[in-house]
Amino acid sequence: MPRLCKPAMMAPEHIITVEETLEFAEKAHAGKPQLPLALRLIRNTGVKKRHIVQPIEQTLRHPGFEERNRIYEVESKKRTPEVIERALANADLRARDIDAMIYVSCTGFMMPSLTAWLINKLGFRPDTRQIPIAQLGCAAGGAAINRAHDFCVAHPGSNVLIVSCELCSLCYQPEADDIGSLLSDGLFGDAVAAAVVRGIGGNGIELERNASYLIPNTEDWISYAVKDTGFHFQLDRRVPGTMEPLAPVLRELAKDHSWDAGKLDFYIVHAGGPRILDDLAKFLEVDRDVFRHSWSTLSEYGNIASAVVLEAARRLFEEDTPAPGATGLIAGFGPGITAEMALGTWGADGSRPAS
Repeated sequence: MPRLCKPAMMAPEHIITVEETLEFAEKAHAGKPQLPLALRLIRNTGVKKRHIVQPIEQTLRHPGFEERNRIYEVESKKRTPEVIERALANADLRARDIDAMIYVSCTGFMMPSLTAWLINKLGFRPDTRQIPIAQLGCAAGGAAINRAHDFCVAHPGSNVLIVSCELCSLCYQPEADDIGSLLSDGLFGDAVAAAVVRGIGGNGIELERNASYLIPNTEDWISYAVKDTGFHFQLDRRVPGTMEPLAPVLRELAKDHSWDAGKLDFYIVHAGGPRILDDLAKFLEVDRDVFRHSWSTLSEYGNIASAVVLEAARRLFEEDTPAPGATGLIAGFGPGITAEMALGTWGADGSRPAS
């Protein structure tokens, strides 16, 4: 079965702490009636710091959509190669061993996709399949793992590279002062991550089953309004409550695989915010500590969109490598409201995971 190998992640060098975020918000939106609530919500996110691609003084200015998208292209080309090389090394593969590349991002736009540039510059084969995913937001990390799984099943022995480049700070809108915008200004961070799904061999999470689920009639709960000034993030106040309808879906997926979603060995879950993680623990009837890799990612980097599941998985590899055959769940949540879910067991060359 295909295996998700150890991911690599890079956070930009510029850092903003939660204290600085609160200070900037108070200055920029002084006197606004919604400010006290927004400040309280930001304090409650659990985010201690975030990383951004530009110094905060530049981030707070808006040079226009065209210039921001140019910065996205420059920064993505500057930062993705090193992360990709590390992900390939983690999988004990080289660029020419990759058969398909999945690129996920919702914070900038390029055509052709960055995949074309990466294939030309980093030594990938010209026949490498390109699979860009641009509009699944935070769910795209889970979707990328699932599509890589599907590709390897359809093409046995293939290897798929996943690349996530989320530069959320380039979507900051200084004039937006609704609660959703102000909360997102204190929640989202920038990161680049990559991982390989090997069709044969390797060490990591052996992917066994995946599924997608769309909560009916919620497509406007997380969205972008595309305006002259770029992407305006829109967040409905009902989003934090979505784990109640999604937990039964996760339970059913596990049940169909003869597993109990509340009794697995590891959980890699999108850290959309503290309410998401707390509610999922409640409705799956698990201790909140099972999501410790997601909590740590949220605290140290904020919500890094599609890169969260890859960074949380990286922490699983580094902090407490499971025993062969350990069972686990991967789940990403995003616009739609969409859930991308996967089940897998821990496997390593020379080991035989439990069925």
